Amino acid sequence: MANTSLIPAGDFRTSYAADTTIFPTRTSRNAAILGIVAVCFAPYLLSGYWLSILIQIGIFGIAALGLNILVGFTGQISIGHAAFFLLGAYTSAYLNNHYPIPVFFAIPLAGLVTALVGLLFGLPAARLKGLYLVIATLAAQYILIDFFSRAEWFSGGSVPAMANPFSLFGWVLQGDKQYFYVVLAYVLVSYILVTNLMRTRDGRALVAVRDHYLSAEIMGINLTKYRTLSFALAAFFAGIAGALYAHYQLVVSNEGFGIERSILFLAMIIIGGIGSISGTLMGTAFVVLLPEVMEWLSEALRGGVIDRALALNNNLTFLREIAIGLIIIAFLVFEPDGLAHRWRQIKAYWKLYPFSH
Repeated sequence: MANTSLIPAGDFRTSYAADTTIFPTRTSRNAAILGIVAVCFAPYLLSGYWLSILIQIGIFGIAALGLNILVGFTGQISIGHAAFFLLGAYTSAYLNNHYPIPVFFAIPLAGLVTALVGLLFGLPAARLKGLYLVIATLAAQYILIDFFSRAEWFSGGSVPAMANPFSLFGWVLQGDKQYFYVVLAYVLVSYILVTNLMRTRDGRALVAVRDHYLSAEIMGINLTKYRTLSFALAAFFAGIAGALYAHYQLVVSNEGFGIERSILFLAMIIIGGIGSISGTLMGTAFVVLLPEVMEWLSEALRGGVIDRALALNNNLTFLREIAIGLIIIAFLVFEPDGLAHRWRQIKAYWKLYPFSH
């Protein structure tokens, strides 16, 4: 009897559903389930520091996923994603602080409010492309940041806004170990939703707009509708991620969410692979872990031969800022399809070994 855990020789897919299945083999499905189960034990195996790193990867991975819908699947561009992330954080904190809305419900409501705001900015931006679209999203970044600085009734103005811990009907989750499972649940739901979205009619329309918008329009696809929809979806996931971040940090501030944070979100999807859902999480993990690696490297070089020869002294701390720019350039030149493409090549190599093709 043939082993159904592997794809047999030849192509036996006889339906569109079989061609778009998430897990082509039973082995890949079981590996995904085992991976999720293994991650569930992380709070009991990792220290508090590394657990906080995992939580950050999950939160930023949701935000980067929304940006990948806009950039990777629709072919648009945005350098204002951090502002929508921050809007979701402020909105969730505001709803929970001023209305009898538990954090459990405030988080998705913050995503919906952020999606509506993204829709407003997406309407004019949907008719733009290239450099003009970049400038439009940059304007959205500055408009929202200025709003947060001045709207004391909403964000507290210059005073950081306070956010409550995650709670549902009086049950409060305290500490990283409990909050980790909240973030994990949102990551799983978000990635499953987007994976299935790309298998639907609307998902294929988004890809068609990216691949050739003139052909898509001839086929009857409403370009304005789907470009605007992509902005709303990107803002929705940014809002969800921002809300999760607010109730994790328990304080929300404009600091650290300028245009440099938007560039980091772009770096996550470029490094992971533009238009790749799994690559989004890979790129997010890479960017979040990069400062830790650079910190270790700077400590290893401090006082050493290289440090003395180049007279780096205290400038070693700037290695982290320099590294992210160099790595983006390196990926664009040498690996434009990102880590997801490299992972597919590694799998193909072992599948075909010892043959070359």
